[in-house]
Amino acid sequence: MSESTLLSLKEVTIDVLIPAFNEEDSIGKVIRDIPKFVRHVVVVNNNSTDNTPLVAQHAGAMVLEERQMGYGKACLTGMSFLASLGATPDILVFLDGDYSDFPEQLSDVIQPILENDFDMVIGSRAKGNRQSGSMTIPQVFGNWLSTTLMKWIYKVEYSDLGPFRAIKWEKLMALGMVDRNYGWTIEMQIKAAKLGLKTTEVPVDYRKRIGVSKVSGTVKGVFGAGYKILWTIWKYR
Repeated sequence: MSESTLLSLKEVTIDVLIPAFNEEDSIGKVIRDIPKFVRHVVVVNNNSTDNTPLVAQHAGAMVLEERQMGYGKACLTGMSFLASLGATPDILVFLDGDYSDFPEQLSDVIQPILENDFDMVIGSRAKGNRQSGSMTIPQVFGNWLSTTLMKWIYKVEYSDLGPFRAIKWEKLMALGMVDRNYGWTIEMQIKAAKLGLKTTEVPVDYRKRIGVSKVSGTVKGVFGAGYKILWTIWKYR
């Protein structure tokens, strides 16, 4: 981390939001690897049937409950909570709870915002070091197809729909996010393009997740996510 970034960290508030469903074996590792300069780590327990909320709380996170299933719904619940605190963050970082990302790379993800005044930064798995088997063939193809369609339709360059991302709070509010499940990440990127936000990508590393993916680990999840992503691209054209 550069000296200018370290100085900037003293002037900004950074929170992390983690949607989680049945991640008791991984959520503690994720929370403990998050850099200490983060103010709040908010875990939204999305109707887990295991000890995810207890493990997250013991690891030091603020834990919210959201019974309605859906990645986007969990994110919206976390954002609503942060808005209610009065002192909202300057930057909000989204991170998954399965330990496939490297939370310690959060410093790299926020650096373009702190040093070059970008509005949003996507952690690109396509540009980083990806462990063999960490992404399925449908995931890799889906990312390629989605980013290609966004380039054609919205004239914006992305290489990934990676969930590890950072965005200025005020810009996030301006997007008016509404998706409640699989379309969350691409909705954010499309709306950022339409509003002309200053965005970029940084390489992030990626490893095999702990446990079975609720999306890529099932046929229903793969087709459900694929359909929703393509529908979202078409919806906002």
